[in-house]
Amino acid sequence: MMRLEQVCRDFQVGDQVVHALDHVDLVIQAGEYISVMGPSGSGKSTLLNLLGLLDRPTSGTYWLSDKDVSALGDSELAEQRQRNIGFIFQSFHLIPRLSALENVELPLVLAGAPPKERRARAREVLDAVGLSARLDHRPDQLSGGERQRVAIGRAIVMRPGVLLADEPTGNLDSKSGDEVIEIIEQLNRDGISLLVVTHDPDIGGRARRHLVMHDGRIVGDERTGLQ
Repeated sequence: MMRLEQVCRDFQVGDQVVHALDHVDLVIQAGEYISVMGPSGSGKSTLLNLLGLLDRPTSGTYWLSDKDVSALGDSELAEQRQRNIGFIFQSFHLIPRLSALENVELPLVLAGAPPKERRARAREVLDAVGLSARLDHRPDQLSGGERQRVAIGRAIVMRPGVLLADEPTGNLDSKSGDEVIEIIEQLNRDGISLLVVTHDPDIGGRARRHLVMHDGRIVGDERTGLQ
């Protein structure tokens, strides 16, 4: 479970203070499928970065699995991210010189997993996203949809409980985008909590819970009957 209590995130821009998040209260239960929508500058990505422990609140409290993570040090935050959270970004963020298999292995390398174990887990994950025939290909040898599948594999190889996706289909054609959404929705059906930031109302509408943000606040929170 993830819980924000009166969370604010302020940024200094010149002589102005920008309230990117403004006293946000939010509870995310295990296994939920949530979309976050709103205009540019509404706080969507700031919320995602904070939930993913890539940023810290200026004030307020963030509880992750009943642990207050608001004031943890950098090494403790990194450990929590590694253990609990997977990320998918619009721009993939793959390492160009590494193969698909090596990119997916990287979190396991950083976690100190033995080579035989990490290679086996990376192969298993790439097979699950339909890339068992592309293990040795570098990112520049893959299509956009294939690169995003590698990014998904890297995000889930540590078996996180939460998957955070920031515009995961933004750089993809409609067919590849549909395939990526199907993959991450299957991960949600398998039990991973899924939160997707998107500008696309068709993608946002697929979630079972819809958050709408404006000026750093959550102004809409609707649950649907979708399964």
